[in-house]
Amino acid sequence: MILHDRIAEILPAWRDRVNHLVTEHRDFKVCDVTVSQIYQGIRGVQIQVTDISYVDPYEGLRLRGYTIPEVLEKLPRLPGCEFPMAGGLYYLLMTDSLPSYEEALEVEDEWKKYAVIPQYVIDMIHTMPRNTHPMTLFSQGIMALGVDSIFSRQYLNGLAKSDYWIPTLDDSIRLTAKLPALAAVIYNWKYRDGSVIAPNPDLDWSGNFAYMIENPNNHEYEELCRLFFLLHSDHEGANVSAHTAHLVNSALSDVYLASSAAMNGLAGPLHGLANQECLRWLLKVYNSFESLPSKEEMADFARAELKSGRVIPGYGHAVLRTTDPRFTAQYEFAKKYLPDDELYQLVCRIYEVLPGILKETGKVKNPYPNVDAINGTLQYHYGVREFDFYTVLFGVSRILGITAHAVWARALNKPIERPKSLTTAILEERVAGKPDTVEVEM
Repeated sequence: MILHDRIAEILPAWRDRVNHLVTEHRDFKVCDVTVSQIYQGIRGVQIQVTDISYVDPYEGLRLRGYTIPEVLEKLPRLPGCEFPMAGGLYYLLMTDSLPSYEEALEVEDEWKKYAVIPQYVIDMIHTMPRNTHPMTLFSQGIMALGVDSIFSRQYLNGLAKSDYWIPTLDDSIRLTAKLPALAAVIYNWKYRDGSVIAPNPDLDWSGNFAYMIENPNNHEYEELCRLFFLLHSDHEGANVSAHTAHLVNSALSDVYLASSAAMNGLAGPLHGLANQECLRWLLKVYNSFESLPSKEEMADFARAELKSGRVIPGYGHAVLRTTDPRFTAQYEFAKKYLPDDELYQLVCRIYEVLPGILKETGKVKNPYPNVDAINGTLQYHYGVREFDFYTVLFGVSRILGITAHAVWARALNKPIERPKSLTTAILEERVAGKPDTVEVEM
């Protein structure tokens, strides 16, 4: 398979780079850690190395070094489609190089071989209570698919450590192949008549989700899926979902277990639920006016929200110091496909007004919109209005990056992750300048 061949070709050079750093510069200090960082979620502490993606404060997310506009421009797309194939994106994430049209199509064709969900997984979902959260079902479904893990089977049979990445890649292809169908099964059972619709072999990976939930605006929603799944595919390696997956996979748990664990982190309200919180707030604003508010009315509303102590969701970012390019890409999509949508027009009005108001406070490092400020608006327009499902869509996309991280962690022989914890008393002694009695493993 093309991904195996390409990774095998470039892997020796990557191993040499890592081995050089570890052997020649093993004692080089990367960063200091403060007491406040330890007590505040190790925020900003540089704990992970990944070449899959990086968030530049002024250019936004880079996937294998390419900005979002560059990725949208350079990746191959099917004839008649505006946005790239996810197969080309996966090739880029896995191999650190842009694919040709044929290479992207080969990944798509490989996915099609494994796209159907086993009946036992469908049966398991259908036996759950109807009020089960869709992220619970998604996580359960991913773990259930792990029954067929190639890595787990080969590891028990004595797989060489240098080859761990190969069955990890095999598992990653098989898992990612099934994600659109798994999400569609959950969506149709939770919100529709429970129909199980087989993937359409004539459609690409992204477009198939729109087909399997029988979206009435099929062509446009297919395009939105292509854009959405690309934009959310990765976001560095130390956020909750990515780091959870890395931690679990570092114990040599297979990618099914690691990805399921990552989705449990993504389901938390402080991580993957931001898009639906943004839409709830947007609908609150919408219902507060009889028509599109003027700039002055919107400014007054926003100031009142801030004065009351409420946070306005969708604005600001831990790293970015400019408008999120992922917001911009979806903003341009809406401008083309749904210019008359009233919620989109409200998004535009807020974008015109809110950054200036946030700057007035003097407390906001980044007053500009992030990707979540518009995500839900587009899904809502195309009839996907079940807020609690939005994180499943996020997860379908994010596992593309998570599995790419896992393959390369195994390819570079990264060890089990084992940081050291301290006690409050030890920290108090260190702050007081007393001799350190704690032995730190290196």
